Amino acid sequence: MSINLTTKWIGNTKQQGIIEGHNLDTIIAIPKELGGNGMGAEPKGMLVSSAAACYSMTLIAMLEGRKLEVERLEMDSKAENFDANGFKLVHYPHVILSQDATEVQIESVKRTFLAADKACAVGNMLKKADAEITIEGKITVASN
Repeated sequence: MSINLTTKWIGNTKQQGIIEGHNLDTIIAIPKELGGNGMGAEPKGMLVSSAAACYSMTLIAMLEGRKLEVERLEMDSKAENFDANGFKLVHYPHVILSQDATEVQIESVKRTFLAADKACAVGNMLKKADAEITIEGKITVASN
């Protein structure tokens, strides 16, 4: 697999750029605290969003593979302590199962939270770079 991107930046640090690729069109900017205008995605945010996208896609694919009836997946992610020794990232996936979910299915989702973390390629690359990734999942059964 190969990924090709084009980055264009016009002007100085107070301006913006754009990254374009297959199914990607993102405005980028230097954060205000670093002297930019802060009016676009910044590298650390994009890194965290890549990890979140990878984990959520891996999780939903694994849940589907286990034939679990997921009505919805929502997830927040929080990253902090960026330094030369890596950073900490916590994903908070919230899986909403269909109203007829059984206790066995709920337990399967709990196991899948961790299995998806182990299978996420982007997360595994970040862990090799000393990122600490934690999963704090929540499961809800839909009501009538």
